[in-house]
Amino acid sequence: MVFFLMLGSQAFAANPDVSDSDEAVAAGKTIFNANCKSCHKLDQKYTGPALRGVSDRRSIDWAKSFIKNSQALIATGDAQANALYKEYNNLAMPAHEFLSDDDVMNLLSYIEYGDKAEAVVEGAAGEGAQVGGGSGVPSEYLTIIVAVLVVVLLLILIVLGLIISVLTKYLNNQKLDEEDDEFINQKFDVKKLFKSDAFLIIVTALVIALVAKTAIDGLYSVGIQQGYQPSQPIAFSHELHAGQYEIECQYCHTGVEIGKSANIPSANICMNCHTHIQNVGGKEGISTEIAKIYAAVDNNQPIEWVRVHNLPDLAYFNHSQHVAVGGIECQTCHGPIQEMEVVYQHSTLTMGWCIDCHRQTEIAAQGNEYYDKLMQLHAGSKDALKVKDIGGLECAKCHY
Repeated sequence: MVFFLMLGSQAFAANPDVSDSDEAVAAGKTIFNANCKSCHKLDQKYTGPALRGVSDRRSIDWAKSFIKNSQALIATGDAQANALYKEYNNLAMPAHEFLSDDDVMNLLSYIEYGDKAEAVVEGAAGEGAQVGGGSGVPSEYLTIIVAVLVVVLLLILIVLGLIISVLTKYLNNQKLDEEDDEFINQKFDVKKLFKSDAFLIIVTALVIALVAKTAIDGLYSVGIQQGYQPSQPIAFSHELHAGQYEIECQYCHTGVEIGKSANIPSANICMNCHTHIQNVGGKEGISTEIAKIYAAVDNNQPIEWVRVHNLPDLAYFNHSQHVAVGGIECQTCHGPIQEMEVVYQHSTLTMGWCIDCHRQTEIAAQGNEYYDKLMQLHAGSKDALKVKDIGGLECAKCHY
């Protein structure tokens, strides 16, 4: 057993340029959880391919190009990139051009050397294991429980069959009454099996277990709106504004560094530019969508934007605390917003997702006087100061 487990844990290779240091792996895990986890697993196919060993299968430069902008690499005619694109039904991977080369190398460190214990478990389960929706953890556990129950029932049936066979042979060698002899040597009747109480109980138990699993999976998905992409009253393109024209998020979402809410920009903010820009790409006249902004201003009516990211009322989240103090990039939570023609919810925004980030994220204390005393107190520790070390896992931080 130990031999096979060790064999399974070493069934991949890594490029020697990829660091196996704990710091690089930890940093890479944070990047993976924020940008890759929803589509990829390390040792198992998911929405995208299994990642471990990628630095051995591909060159480092190729991996950097594909991670930062897979579509650009595909457009060059790269055979490997196009093969992957076709294999996964032409599903485009979001670009991650905001990642530096060091970020990508840390990401590769986690892919190659991170969570090896999970690799052993997934290798034992096999590639055909069920993959649940939502966060995936409850569904996987329930699937394993149901599978174990089925295996146990089959083993019980096999053992009972062997016992019956041995007892039958033993009794046949004994002097028995005619009635007992007829009972022992009766032929197997399939119809009687299907009508037996034991068979009905087993089938009923399996049905109840499957229904319960489905119901629990459904309960775990309540409130999770990952992928939610509503239509907006004005066809505003983040790809055009934040991507092509590189307008900073803070220019429109003015409250993100000073308050709890990032706030939806008013029509007046739109008019700072669109007083002069009346159409797209230098076209003449006023475009239909920009005309809607003018109408809102003229009628003194707010634009009724549809909220995309919703947290439950029981959860407190402060944008300024994360953006201004923590130095967190918008893309960490909102995904590649600069590539979205229509905005959608990129992350799950579940409690587990937030807690995992707090466990992995290091405090950006450099040049921040707010953390000076905390850094002094933490100076004796070998580990980096993380959000979890300053109360990031306390219930009252988000629920009060």
